[in-house]
Amino acid sequence: MKEKKVVLSIKNLQKTYTGIGYEVKALRKTSFDLYSGEFVAIMGTSGSGKSTLLNILGALDEPNGGTITLNGNVKENIFSEPNATHYRSENIGFIFQSYNLLKDLSVEENIALPLILKNIDANEIDEKVTQMLEITGLKKWRKHRPVQLSGGQQQRVAIGRALITSPPIILADEPTGNLDFNTSTDILNVLVDMKNRFNQSIILVTHDPIVATFADRIFFFHDGQIVDQYKCSDRDKDMGEILEKFKTIMEKSQ
Repeated sequence: MKEKKVVLSIKNLQKTYTGIGYEVKALRKTSFDLYSGEFVAIMGTSGSGKSTLLNILGALDEPNGGTITLNGNVKENIFSEPNATHYRSENIGFIFQSYNLLKDLSVEENIALPLILKNIDANEIDEKVTQMLEITGLKKWRKHRPVQLSGGQQQRVAIGRALITSPPIILADEPTGNLDFNTSTDILNVLVDMKNRFNQSIILVTHDPIVATFADRIFFFHDGQIVDQYKCSDRDKDMGEILEKFKTIMEKSQ
């Protein structure tokens, strides 16, 4: 991390889903701080609350309680439009497992889309897109459509689109879930490179211990709560520690 500044702070975040005959406590008073330039991995089994947390932080879902503080300012009323869209466009970049690219647009057009929607000057868009194509290694494929790309290349396009507006926070939900080991490693190295270049903060949801070793810190989720955490230092050593902690969580889920 380049500086120990808290970018995002969540306190006692709660989310309960209710319906006829059921109640699911997806988040139970979850609290943590995210620092500038920090890569945090969220690990947990299916249904542990990982994706719910990401959706709330991205104002795609609304909590039942707790606070979200961004750069020292408590963010209120961000879960209704047009506030939610404004909050996301200024602060958040999303990377999903399924890429979510527009099939009729080229690589460069998909990457440029967030800037086009913000009515940025065409010359500035061209400059930023060219830079992003260089960083993501997609310069040769700038005119291609998504269907002409491999899964790894499509995810690089999604990363470029998420980062083109220079958001301070990146939210990534299983971004390597559909990719093989080598391609996943390439994608994670791109994310680490972007974090180091631009001091961006990343929260990445995963159930893969190998993916988690790329992070600076790992929060282990179980039953809507952070039950453990780990600070990464050496990837070979980290793997064993992560597996042991994750094994403990798996046993709790059985």
